[in-house]
Amino acid sequence: MTRVITYGTFDLFHEGHRRILERAREHGDHLTVGVTTEQYDEQRGKLNVRQSLMTRIENVRASGLADEIIIEERDGQKITDIQKHGIDVFVIGSDWTGKFDYLGSYCRVVYLDRTAGVSSTELRAADGGILRLGIVGAGRIARRFVPESKYVSGVEAVGVCTPHRSSAEAFAAAHELSFATTSYDDLLDRVDAVYIASPHDAHVPQTRAALAAGKHVLCEKPIALTGADAEQLYALAADRGVVLLEAIKTAYSPGFVQMVALARSGSIGEIRSVQATFTKLVEGNPRERHADGGSTRELASYPLLAIAKLLGTDVRDVQRDALTLPGSEIDDYARLTLRYDGAIGTAVVGLGVKAEGDLVAAGTAGYLYVPAPWWKAEAFELRFEDPSRNRRYTSRFDGEGLRYELAEFLSLITHGRTSSYKLSAADSTFIASTLEQALAQPPLGAAPAPVAAIA
Repeated sequence: MTRVITYGTFDLFHEGHRRILERAREHGDHLTVGVTTEQYDEQRGKLNVRQSLMTRIENVRASGLADEIIIEERDGQKITDIQKHGIDVFVIGSDWTGKFDYLGSYCRVVYLDRTAGVSSTELRAADGGILRLGIVGAGRIARRFVPESKYVSGVEAVGVCTPHRSSAEAFAAAHELSFATTSYDDLLDRVDAVYIASPHDAHVPQTRAALAAGKHVLCEKPIALTGADAEQLYALAADRGVVLLEAIKTAYSPGFVQMVALARSGSIGEIRSVQATFTKLVEGNPRERHADGGSTRELASYPLLAIAKLLGTDVRDVQRDALTLPGSEIDDYARLTLRYDGAIGTAVVGLGVKAEGDLVAAGTAGYLYVPAPWWKAEAFELRFEDPSRNRRYTSRFDGEGLRYELAEFLSLITHGRTSSYKLSAADSTFIASTLEQALAQPPLGAAPAPVAAIA
């Protein structure tokens, strides 16, 4: 007898799950199915699992395809299970290609190609069904987003839209999506929601068109570059009764949410200053360095998010000091200063200048320190005059962090809410308005070439 084993969460059991089990059975005479616990799913970064362990086990049993069902609850268990149950073949979906090659020392490892078009979208239930998500754009962020989406239960990326058919088809093939199109209207007709990861100047018109069509929208930052555009988009979303959420991943990460709550609870007294820096060195001529890019457009949303969350949105004045380096068309470095009544926020961003990427919130009783990269907030400290009172906190930041924004987006839709406290319409509008004011102030000209030393 040839014994086969496979594993999964099997949340909202659907035709795609059934097909995997059927194909797994083809590799032997006896199929053992491992179902993951909620705790293990959380440890491995799987978010938004809706059904209980017992419900998921019962759904697998009801399929009639499993000869035996076991529970997976810890790392390293697969090796033990394979040895304990005398397994000959380990089967898993192609999403995990290469991940379990180490099991080849214990049994044969088979990665099953995904059957195009056979997925959770085929069981779209009225209550708690699978959200069909369309991807707009095929650039770097979209390529990172689709793999992250697989860690969020209840949603499936099904199609992609770009202006160029070759890039759309290549993206769809690489990520095993059901379709590719160059028509935005076609995409909207075939999905429930869109993730917009196109160039900045396309965010507003694409978001507006999707909202008008009654689709939920998760839009990459910046959602808009003017306060008026942001206000109009959120008003349209409210009118159509759909969710509009800006995809600033930091806002939804567990560590950042905890950090904001602790700082705003009075633990460091009244916050008088927030300084946040986000810089990276970008080589060549990628999108960030095009005319509609630059440090302020590309990166300022992150520190402005922190400033908004820690100091609020009632700012009196915005000042930008920006620098354009030789041979560049955009601001390679910028410092934004936001003046409040009784507080100052400072955002430092750079694409051609590197600085320490930390965050410091200074209070009247102590200060908050988040080391680089603060936008992940995997660890932070509350520090005081008396060092014995210092406290250090740690949190998770799984993968690229994009799963957190998608999980929040899906949660809002599932529970019939249209606003998130983690990043509200007011927060996004504040960021857009601040960017508008900052970008209206031209950067300094290109720095002069260094003077040669006199021999």
